[in-house]
Amino acid sequence: MDYNFISIEGCIGTGKTSFAKKLAYDLEIPVELENFEDNPYLKNFYANPDKNALSLELYFMAERFNQQKEIMKSINLFNRTVISDYAFVKSQIFANITLKNPDDLQLFKMLFQIINQNVKSPDIILYLHKDTDSLLDNIAKRGRSYEKDIKADYLDALHKTYMLFFKQQTDSKVIIVDSSNYDFIKNQKDYLYLKGLLNNTYTKKITFI
Repeated sequence: MDYNFISIEGCIGTGKTSFAKKLAYDLEIPVELENFEDNPYLKNFYANPDKNALSLELYFMAERFNQQKEIMKSINLFNRTVISDYAFVKSQIFANITLKNPDDLQLFKMLFQIINQNVKSPDIILYLHKDTDSLLDNIAKRGRSYEKDIKADYLDALHKTYMLFFKQQTDSKVIIVDSSNYDFIKNQKDYLYLKGLLNNTYTKKITFI
């Protein structure tokens, strides 16, 4: 790989964690996975979103920052490639949708800007897009209780927010691929195709495939 820091991104249910783990195992390189299930505010958020949204997103951001520090340490000390199943900007993208209170959102943005200055942007982001019906089907299959109430319009909003960010950002190369018809876990050909996308040289900041 020509990149030190690869991020696999996508909406909930795209299989980004599965792909990141498979790629890291294949390349024999470290992988940093988001520990979202350890968030103590997750259950309370789904029970009362308005009351717990800010606590939820602040905790997620702090956890992601701690992981990002480990990624930067690994890259700086060993000059090795590291894969993550998210990009730090995910914190702001989700907060834009989750935080309904304008004051809470403004506070979060201020803190994010301060922290983000100390985070290395991925050299390349592979965004795995799937149609909303496929996402809902994947979410249902894995059966996580806290995801059972996720709606189609929420997933649509997430995807649109990601796209808006990608069009504005200039720090990372971005590959956006429609993976709705790819099974990169069971089909090795599909996996190798997606892996191959990361070996190409891209002159544009954002590439749609």
